[in-house]
Amino acid sequence: MMQDIDQMLSIEVKKEIADRYFGFRKLIEDDIQAYDDMVVTSFRSLEQKIGFDLVRLYTLLKDRTLIHNFFEIIGLDERLFYDPYITTSPTIRKRILAGREVHGMTRRSRFRNLIFDTYEELEQNITEYQNTIEQLREEHETISEEIKLFYKKNDLGIIMGFLRGLGGSGHVKSGPMEGGLQPKTGESLENKMRVHPPPAVEDLLPQIPQIPPLKTIKQKIKPLIDTAFERQGEPEMRTIVHP
Repeated sequence: MMQDIDQMLSIEVKKEIADRYFGFRKLIEDDIQAYDDMVVTSFRSLEQKIGFDLVRLYTLLKDRTLIHNFFEIIGLDERLFYDPYITTSPTIRKRILAGREVHGMTRRSRFRNLIFDTYEELEQNITEYQNTIEQLREEHETISEEIKLFYKKNDLGIIMGFLRGLGGSGHVKSGPMEGGLQPKTGESLENKMRVHPPPAVEDLLPQIPQIPPLKTIKQKIKPLIDTAFERQGEPEMRTIVHP
């Protein structure tokens, strides 16, 4: 009878410890999953917003030297999303510029304004991207601290030893009392079950510096834009964006 009571108590204690341990662990795993999902969403946004803005600028400037000089002025690495084929493909040019709003009194002003508008969109999208990166950085720090605190309060090695000791046979007893703490028990299983922080956002997403406001660099980039316009035969942007 006493043995049955001990066994029932042992099962209840084990269940309570396991429920508490795996309950907290599930919360951390949910946070890690939310972090991973946010990283994926941020990468897609990087491609669909910043990537498209950059490709539009490559397409409009077209000349490799002009692209290099333009991006040197704004302080951004022009190799991000750059491919020489982009600037030589009429199909990509029409597709990437289709539906863009064009304004200005002359062909030159419309060409300039299209680049200026794209630049300001790029500036805004980089700001949003950087804000997201900062959120991910803070989330990563929070998860790392959660995991440290979790294992500080829930030493898996000790828990495994304790659970094995509860109601166990002689070889898992410690001293005169059953259920003694055995920190070395189940080390292999402990390593397999341990939760690790996700990779830092810096290891998953490119870091993109903020570019200066248009008004601060407009006069510097105008000559490059005008040169691009002249080298392309002074194109009428209205016929390109609204074919």
